[in-house]
Amino acid sequence: MALLTRQVFISLLSGIVLGELILLGGSLSQLVPGTVDRLLAQMSEDWKIKTLLFVIMVGSIIRLITVSGGIESFIVYVSKKRINSKRSTLLMGYFIGILIFLESSITALVVGTLTKPLARKYKISKEKLAYLCDCTSSPVCSLFPFNGWGALLLGLIGVQIAQGVIEGNKLSLLVSAIPLNFYAITTMVVLFFIIYTNKDFGPMKKAEEEVQIAEEEECFLDMMENRVSIKAMFYPVAVMLLSVPVFLYLSGNGNILEGSGSSAIFYSVFLTLVFTALFYRFTGVMTYKTYMQELKIGAGDMVGIGLILLLAFALGEVTVELQTGPYLASLVEGLLNPIYLAALVFLISAMISFSTGTSWGTFSIMIPIVLPMAAILDADLSLVIAAVISGGVFGDHCSPISDTTIISSMAADCDHISHVRTQLPYALLSGMIALFLFMLFGVLL
Repeated sequence: MALLTRQVFISLLSGIVLGELILLGGSLSQLVPGTVDRLLAQMSEDWKIKTLLFVIMVGSIIRLITVSGGIESFIVYVSKKRINSKRSTLLMGYFIGILIFLESSITALVVGTLTKPLARKYKISKEKLAYLCDCTSSPVCSLFPFNGWGALLLGLIGVQIAQGVIEGNKLSLLVSAIPLNFYAITTMVVLFFIIYTNKDFGPMKKAEEEVQIAEEEECFLDMMENRVSIKAMFYPVAVMLLSVPVFLYLSGNGNILEGSGSSAIFYSVFLTLVFTALFYRFTGVMTYKTYMQELKIGAGDMVGIGLILLLAFALGEVTVELQTGPYLASLVEGLLNPIYLAALVFLISAMISFSTGTSWGTFSIMIPIVLPMAAILDADLSLVIAAVISGGVFGDHCSPISDTTIISSMAADCDHISHVRTQLPYALLSGMIALFLFMLFGVLL
């Protein structure tokens, strides 16, 4: 539906309705109340509420630092520091994305916000910018163990160790899986190659060609002046990023790896809004009245994205109740050979993640299934863990109902289905390379 209609609301809702109909045994009389109850039930889970509020508050932060002139000052600053071409603009976003590895949604939003003005100046398509945002979110975050992603994976691996299913140290196993996370690594290599050579293919090439021949807009960047200090942008962003590990530490009762990712980003963004209000007021950037006006406008801009996420959460819940993940895993369970275990785990993880739109949900489904199998078959545990992570990120990267894919579209002001369509060939290329590497290392290890 997403690819045919290019309407994400219709697509998500149709998936929820069909799934609900199956769960109700085909009862049409219960379909409407069941669907409404399903949507309302999404507001009963703490982490989902925090995620929705996080998106809305981030919209306010983006609006505030834009209106403050902080982004203008940043763009003027980097324009004078050899950021003066399409390639250098994209490379700037690439390295910013790598440096901000704490949370995938924050990474996509920051990269999109900081790169967007220069992207307009140097005629970079919205599709290419959305691709940049998406590649520097989940793939980058999955390569670092010291964030919410690492906390989840360590917890899942730790349960298997505690139950005596596998032996070893959970941190050592996860760290040893990082260089084997072939999809994430390949994605970043392919992205760098595309940026450096400016060689596009498929729908992305057409999008880039169209933006080159488009009527040139008035370039407001050339008229920018440093009206305010770059601190108006830098300090709020720094507070948002640096407070994430602090709240991970606090929510984990002194253990950053046990902290709640949803709570950490929620409180970090809330703290940033409070800090920004005080900082802007005492430095004379804006009054409290202006602050509140712009805060409301920024929050309103994100209502549509919030509704998309709400529908995505509901669809993900439906697929869990339908046991989509265990069913897909069962299809290949009797066909597994130790040599090809990692490759098959990669594929089935990608299928589950694409179907559900969540890499974290895929990790939660697959790790308890495949680690016991890997132990019985005497397969390399690190390679199998890496295959789950890579497959989860791959499917998430391709899925039109993934929250990071949705947020990347929003960060680049790009039509969501257009982003999915133009990114898909690059993701499939990276996926095929990763599959080959998992097959190769399955033989070598």
